Amino acid sequence: MTFRNIYIYIGIFLSFTFIVTIIPNTLHALTTQERATLMAQLADVQAEQVKAQKDLASAQSKSSSLQRDITILATNIKIEQLNIQAKTLLIQTLGDNITEKQIEIRNLDAKIAQNKINMADIFRQLELLGNDSMVETLLSSQTLSQSLDEIITLEMLHKSIYNLSTQLAIYEASSTAQKNTLVSKQNSAIDARYAIQQEQKKIQANQTQQKKLLSISKTNEKAYTALIAQKKKEVDAINAKLFSLAGGSSPIPFSQAYQYALAAQKKTGIDPAFLLAVLTQESNLGSNQGTCYLTDPNTGAGQSIKSGRIFTNVMSPTRDVPPFIKITTAMNADPLHTIVSCPQSVGWGGAMGPAQFIASTWMLFSSRIGSALGFSGMANPWNPQHAFMASALYLTDLGANKGGYTAKSNAACRYYSGSNCSKSKLVASYGSSVMTLANTIQTTEIDKILGL
Repeated sequence: MTFRNIYIYIGIFLSFTFIVTIIPNTLHALTTQERATLMAQLADVQAEQVKAQKDLASAQSKSSSLQRDITILATNIKIEQLNIQAKTLLIQTLGDNITEKQIEIRNLDAKIAQNKINMADIFRQLELLGNDSMVETLLSSQTLSQSLDEIITLEMLHKSIYNLSTQLAIYEASSTAQKNTLVSKQNSAIDARYAIQQEQKKIQANQTQQKKLLSISKTNEKAYTALIAQKKKEVDAINAKLFSLAGGSSPIPFSQAYQYALAAQKKTGIDPAFLLAVLTQESNLGSNQGTCYLTDPNTGAGQSIKSGRIFTNVMSPTRDVPPFIKITTAMNADPLHTIVSCPQSVGWGGAMGPAQFIASTWMLFSSRIGSALGFSGMANPWNPQHAFMASALYLTDLGANKGGYTAKSNAACRYYSGSNCSKSKLVASYGSSVMTLANTIQTTEIDKILGL
């Protein structure tokens, strides 16, 4: 290839790079007017939501009566309908943003691909020109003009490689950022759709209750009194129902578990139904995998107290045995007769109490638990109140209080496995089970306690 052809090649490369940079957006996105209209509609709905919440607070402040209960149900239905409208509008705007991000990512990926092709072509040209040094080129038998032309060409090709490498790094960083933003917006859309489904269920439940109240004559105080008595009986049964705990801890009344969850919510922002669901799931796993005692602190071996089976990996002897002995000593407990979890198919066991923390992890949270609950000293893994706060703090660290369905489900999966729900079907099923449990606890227990 002549030097003139190489100059032409470099010129074509620079022109093509510029063309790639300005690839037009061909997919449809919302116009400025369409977006403004959606945002105005969303603002109107949000204003109605604020008013409806004030109406609900006003109705709830009145003395108990049939008409009060009917008004509260009607207002709740209106709030739920407004929530659906708001989420629907949000999805529309998110859908447009998702389309825009997809376009940007495709353009960036096209630029990245073309840059790699251009760099490969330049490397091939360098190979054709050879790897002689500038001194060797000048001392060769070529004319000075030819030598200088070759040196200039080599410098231009090296500079082109540098520019392409810099540009490639920028495109790749931008593509990664845009993909992360896209995932965030897609998760927000999933959260909004899940919230709509939950609001629709609430509307159906409230409409059923509303019909029941409307069927009672306003003059029929006896029927209304009987209805109130029935609801109180249901609430009393829920409060008295035992809430199972993992790690060999005795069950506690649901009313107590709910109060612990509410206290944890005040400190961490974790939804009580979600926290109760995580602890329920841990209890279910604990009942399936059994419980063990540590028998040999030197090796971490232990034994199942149910089957008598010997395990060589009940507890990590270097990571968890020393803090475990420190914890049990603080609790005045015998480390060789204190229940911990048996190991699963891989890894170590040694998880303690309702929160199912291993000893080394519990030590990281102990002071935070004490600070949240207002005490000093070692937190007790087998104390339900301490365990509830520990789980809430950890779920906060995992991001459960920063979003909707996807944030909570991924936090649950990470609580279980250390990874997001996308890691495997097994991990995803854990997150899905927790979210289903949370919905059940909210609708069949908490909402009834709150009179919703």
